Amino acid sequence: MRAQTRTQTRTGRPADPGLGAVMDERRQLTNLAYRLLGSLAEAEDAVQEAYLRWYAMSREQQEAIESPGAWLTKVAGRICLDVLGSARARRESYVGEWIPEPLPDRTEWLNGRSVDDGAPADPADRVTLDESVDMALLVVLETMTPAERVAFILHDVFRYPFAEVAAIVGRTPAACRQLASSARRRVGAARTPAGPAVQQAGVIRDFKQAWEAKDIAALVGLLDPDATMVADGGGKVGAVLRPVEGGEQIARYIIEIGTRAPGMTLLERSVNGRPGLVAQHGGVTVTVAAFGLAGDRITHIWAVRNPEKLRPWSA
Repeated sequence: MRAQTRTQTRTGRPADPGLGAVMDERRQLTNLAYRLLGSLAEAEDAVQEAYLRWYAMSREQQEAIESPGAWLTKVAGRICLDVLGSARARRESYVGEWIPEPLPDRTEWLNGRSVDDGAPADPADRVTLDESVDMALLVVLETMTPAERVAFILHDVFRYPFAEVAAIVGRTPAACRQLASSARRRVGAARTPAGPAVQQAGVIRDFKQAWEAKDIAALVGLLDPDATMVADGGGKVGAVLRPVEGGEQIARYIIEIGTRAPGMTLLERSVNGRPGLVAQHGGVTVTVAAFGLAGDRITHIWAVRNPEKLRPWSA
């Protein structure tokens, strides 16, 4: 007796061709699209559009595709490439600084280790949190051309061969190799050595406690003298429109923020897989802060305040 195929139901009736294989790709496609776009909302839209194009085809057209997963990846990659091109123009008119959308992983940093807080599943949970979604890397990706970003993510992160990358980017494999090499140099130039997660969590905890105590000296001691803080309010909530530069300037600024928002609660949370802070007011998440560290000093703070980017944190 022949084994039941993936395109046949238990009753023997033909099923949607490749349905299992197609639906199994959603998590992978979401992971890819988020890294390409830096926005969970845009990533979900891109993946949904790829699926719509699949189901817009006839049964015969679907059956003629040898690998539905490869087809979906190619289509989703091209959609993301188009989105990146239009996003560059949109972000030029964005109010203030644009920061990639931060992702939660439902954990609280306690004693340097992560503990599940029991929150329900969320679409953001489809994104695997690893070093390729570190906020520092996503910020560097924003400085690249769309083609550089796509070539780098597809090849260096997801290990697609340049022949497949070329089919998505619309350039030769040799050109895609150069694009990825250029992107790799940018990433290498911006990368600073980060300590173990336990050490990072300790620094962020000290920062939180100094902020709560309004201890400016302690804050300055934790910040690199040349540290930079960037806030993203998107014109929807109050946020400094330009980067705040210098450890002492940042320390004074955040103490002023605390003074203006009495009753604000700071929580230690993992942001894009790294120790970060979440500020809540009246039980509502109003700010998610990601950090860049070099040793035991904070070099960058990325504070996202745009409510549209905080939806995954509302659970």
